[in-house]
Amino acid sequence: MNILSIQSHVSFGHVGNSAAVFALQRLGCEVWPIHTVAFSNHPGHGRFAGRVAEPPEIESLIGGLATLGVLRGCDGVLSGYLGMPRTGPVVLDAIETVRQANPGALYCCDPVLGDRQTGLYVRAGLPEFMRERALPVADIVTPNQFELEYLSGKSVSTRQDIVAALARLHDTGPRVILVTSVMTEETPAVAIDVVASERGAAHLVRTPRLGRGFNGAGDLMAALFLFHYLRSRRAADALGAAAASVFGVLRRTEEAGTGELALVAAQDELVAPSARFAVERLGSIGPRGRHGRLSAPR
Repeated sequence: MNILSIQSHVSFGHVGNSAAVFALQRLGCEVWPIHTVAFSNHPGHGRFAGRVAEPPEIESLIGGLATLGVLRGCDGVLSGYLGMPRTGPVVLDAIETVRQANPGALYCCDPVLGDRQTGLYVRAGLPEFMRERALPVADIVTPNQFELEYLSGKSVSTRQDIVAALARLHDTGPRVILVTSVMTEETPAVAIDVVASERGAAHLVRTPRLGRGFNGAGDLMAALFLFHYLRSRRAADALGAAAASVFGVLRRTEEAGTGELALVAAQDELVAPSARFAVERLGSIGPRGRHGRLSAPR
């Protein structure tokens, strides 16, 4: 399996490509990373050094891959943090180039825009690009709860709200949606939910909630979900596999007391997760935002 991954890179820590590349390689996947930014560390540390890559540089690297003729072997494209709005059209051109070389390749868009704690944290123009241009092109989209609400225009407080927001987002184009983390009124305080939707059905995995947040967890979840979806072509199966591995890595990180994901130390969790969680049917999704009866997870 070959994945072209276009997202951020940090020298210290594991976010963006610095999370996705190692995790995918550990699973036996070839990864072709294109870095949209090169930072010393993620901005959550309060300071960082580095630069945002200029779009012509990214375009040149993708063009080099096309010239080699390797894009016909590309199974999927993963995009994440873009750095600047002008990078967006370059990514979409890359998707078109890959699809011309291999019409079966899938595009997974991780619409990195913000979170519930900080709100939007990307440059002006990127939210509009994601909503108006990236979503209609994507096969798979992997928002967190804040991004799901922003992109769908629907507030999410209940399981019913989740299904309604998923239906709205499906109407924009993506046939598969992964919500990397969500908490509703029905989610116990000691748990966190991950939801995936495909072919009119939404499924949920509930894992224990750990004691803090983890930078890079969403990036890792998106990469693992794409990998497992490419293998199984079933969102429910990919959801269960990705959620188990990510929880294992996060639990090991908390136990180690490290500020960054303990991805290398916990790498066995990527291949053989130490805990598995039930995948429950959440509800059905009809066309144009209609949704059917919900099922409560056990």
